[in-house]
Order: sequence, then structure tokens, then C-alpha cells
Amino acid sequence: MSDDTLPSYDGLAKGDVVATRDLVITRDTLVRYAGASGDFNPIHYNDAVATSVGLPGVIAHGMFTMGAAASVVEEWAGAGNVQDFQARFTRPIPVPAMGQAEATVTATVGALDDELRTARIDVSVEFEGTKVLGKAQAFVACS
Repeated sequence: MSDDTLPSYDGLAKGDVVATRDLVITRDTLVRYAGASGDFNPIHYNDAVATSVGLPGVIAHGMFTMGAAASVVEEWAGAGNVQDFQARFTRPIPVPAMGQAEATVTATVGALDDELRTARIDVSVEFEGTKVLGKAQAFVACS
């Protein structure tokens, strides 16, 4: 990959917000994700099953949430420049039968490595003021 496809390291500072996105999730979103991923676990479409296992109702797929978070970083960094992405699932996002769930994704520079010219991007996904991913981090190559 050429340096012109990498985000610029110069000018980045710890604490800089590099990208944000409002994420809208509906039951239709879950159906489409289930079809694409093959994850047809009924906790993602059946309220009775979801509540029977202690959930507040149907919840968004964890991998959908993680993928949406990673895509925010990838759009800022450019295709192929995210070297690693990791996260822990800490809370589900309940998705109502009618209406939508809304989450906010924020990508912030958490650390910079001057020698490698890489940035650690800390990613926050919040739903109703609560983080739903823990230690979500991307490592990005920069020019």
C-alpha cells in the first residue's frame, strides 16, 4: 500500500476525535444482518425467547455492533489500514419491535507510536448513555 492511502500521522494528538457516527438499529437491521452473517439466534428476533433467557427483549447482534464500530474507524483510516480491532461485549443493545435503538460511535486517538507511526484508536459505542463495548480499540497504520 502506498503512503497516500494512509491517514496522516502528523497532526494527530492523543484525545483527538477522528470520527463519529450515529447508529440506528431497527428489527429490519437485525433481519438483514442475520441473513448476511448466518446468525439466526432467536434472541435477535423473538422477544419471548430473549426474555426467557433473561434479556430485556430482542437485542442487536454483538458482532453487528462491533462491525459497525470498526467500520467507523475504517472509513476514517481507509481500506486496509486498520491493522487490528478488538473489543469486549459488555452490554446488549435492546431493539424495540416498533421504532429503533440509537447508539453513538466515537473514535478517539488513545495513543500514538512515533517509532512505528501507528495510532491506537479507542472506540466508544454508547446506548442510552452506557457503553456497550469494553476496551474497543483499533490499531491504524499512518503515513
